[in-house]
Amino acid sequence: MNLKIISFFIIALFLNIQAAYGAENEYGIVQAWFNEKNATVEDFSMKIGEPATIKVTVTSKINGHTFIELSEPGVTKGFDVLSGPSKEDVSIDNYDIKSGWTETFTWTVSPNGAWKNGNAPINIFVQFSKIENGKLKGDKTVQFTIANPYIVNEQYSGSAPAQTTGAAEPAPGTTQKQTPFLEAAGALAVMLGVWLWKRR
Repeated sequence: MNLKIISFFIIALFLNIQAAYGAENEYGIVQAWFNEKNATVEDFSMKIGEPATIKVTVTSKINGHTFIELSEPGVTKGFDVLSGPSKEDVSIDNYDIKSGWTETFTWTVSPNGAWKNGNAPINIFVQFSKIENGKLKGDKTVQFTIANPYIVNEQYSGSAPAQTTGAAEPAPGTTQKQTPFLEAAGALAVMLGVWLWKRR
């Protein structure tokens, strides 16, 4: 295999693994899940009162502060926070953290009925503030949509959380896990197969 092909495979593998992250910059990494599905989760609906779990993991690459906020972009707030480390639009402040610091935050949210018959995106905002020798050296932010459900005008009466359309339901007593490495390995195998087929 020549160097170009090997480089192509390495880049493709790296890009596929990066897709498992919500977002990353030189100051930190933010990963998010909605009911165990990697953000951004789309093409599904929720009923009023239907609970869902949001999990966000923040990792700092710098010494300084991090500020984490769950929010909605619209004026009308379509979700209530049932439990978690903060309410919407309230910052979780982490001061004087060290490079390598990581923390996971979990919220349970549900549509409140204020917004219905339309999409209600729910976002994460994280600011990393770099501190060197007691002085602020810069801020970098990460923000993206965790989930964008369509809220139907029906009251929820069950006990299971929202599921994305077309997603396989896990068997009772099991948990669904993300497998970005297997996806990347599959993509690599397909590319290698195409390359070998072209060489014939």
